[in-house]
Amino acid sequence: MTKDMTEGSPLRLILAFALPVFCGNLFQNFYNIVDSMIVGRFLGVNALAAVGSTTSISFLVVGFILGITNGFGILIAQAFGARDESRLRHYTAMSMYLCIVLAVLMTSVLLLANHTILHTMNTPDTIFSDTGRYVAIIYAGLPMTILYNMLASIARSLGDSKTPLYFLIVSSLLNIALDFLFVAVLPFGVAGAAYATVISQGVSAVLCLFYTWKKYPIIHFHKADMHFSFHSAKALLSMGIPMALQFSITAVGSMIVQSSLNLLGATYIASYAAAAKVQSIIMQFYVALGSALATYTGQNYGAGHIARIKKGLSSSFIIAIVYSGFVMVFAYFICPMTVRLFVSDPTGELQQIAATMFHISLWFYPFLGLIFLYRNVLQGLGNGLVPMLGGIFELLARSFAIFVLAKPFGFAGICFSDPAAWISALIPLIPYYYWWMTRKLSIADK
Repeated sequence: MTKDMTEGSPLRLILAFALPVFCGNLFQNFYNIVDSMIVGRFLGVNALAAVGSTTSISFLVVGFILGITNGFGILIAQAFGARDESRLRHYTAMSMYLCIVLAVLMTSVLLLANHTILHTMNTPDTIFSDTGRYVAIIYAGLPMTILYNMLASIARSLGDSKTPLYFLIVSSLLNIALDFLFVAVLPFGVAGAAYATVISQGVSAVLCLFYTWKKYPIIHFHKADMHFSFHSAKALLSMGIPMALQFSITAVGSMIVQSSLNLLGATYIASYAAAAKVQSIIMQFYVALGSALATYTGQNYGAGHIARIKKGLSSSFIIAIVYSGFVMVFAYFICPMTVRLFVSDPTGELQQIAATMFHISLWFYPFLGLIFLYRNVLQGLGNGLVPMLGGIFELLARSFAIFVLAKPFGFAGICFSDPAAWISALIPLIPYYYWWMTRKLSIADK
């Protein structure tokens, strides 16, 4: 069922949209955590480090996919808000064409460059083989990842955040079952966790394809909608590529962090990987809130309701600050202990490493929340360049922190790279939004 977000209470609409997205993200992160827990418990610290060391690479690849499919979805949302069904169907068809090309290119290039990337990231010899095998399987399954994310983006563009949730639940539960089968029962090792992920994503993507086509008659193509248009392709790529690059630029910063961690050995890699999984759960509400705001903004911009966009951001700001206060307390007292869920920690060293990360990062969670709000509201307006610029600021700050603080302060210096990046990313986002909003509202008043 589609949802028109151009009428009604912004607070209620954004929350109603964000909560299913949040639940879906929790399920997705839950199976990622269970994946790491099973690997750590059954295969040991080195195996957990091998899977954990791929986090930044996966973020780079999947982030690019999320960015480009979400960018395509913004234009679909704007067409939906403008009640232009012909344009909506055409953009949907064009998005599918472009996703096919993306799947072929990404899978081929990444498989060929796999070992080069791992060498560049200083992957330790003790985990190199397992890491390479794991990530190669993930690359081979990218077409299914792209298909699911494009379908989810289309559903969210139409105001439906529940359908992607249903299929994420299916994927999560199947992934957990297959993890136990391939890692704990069958002797597939680290590769078993990768097979579990790819198979579960494939099943979810195919089911979502049939369900989405049946549920949304509005996207059933007519012959006129399916012609390839270079003009439309340019419009979609002009929105999708900057958003994809913004994710990728952020991921490159994470890869720089991972490269520094790799020099500290498997213990630090494993502990940081476990802590990062938990912190990722904390971030998911910000992600969901930003996703809701992007769709809300896209629909209202398409409908010409500029002042209503400002109200939506104000409501989202209040929600983000309240949530930040809650999770800061949780991160301080509870999160460091969760590392014991992933791997045996008889000396307490892993927990202490995790505590260092959380106790540095948690004070800056409100800034992290604001990134998702301002980034997504600008993307909903059809501006992908300024959010990408925010990503560049983030990369520069994270790199500076690593190169300046890592050597004198060790692991603590590495941990400060996240707060530095979060604050810096806001430098171009906030001024540009208020400049744009002031300009548009003054024009509307005339």
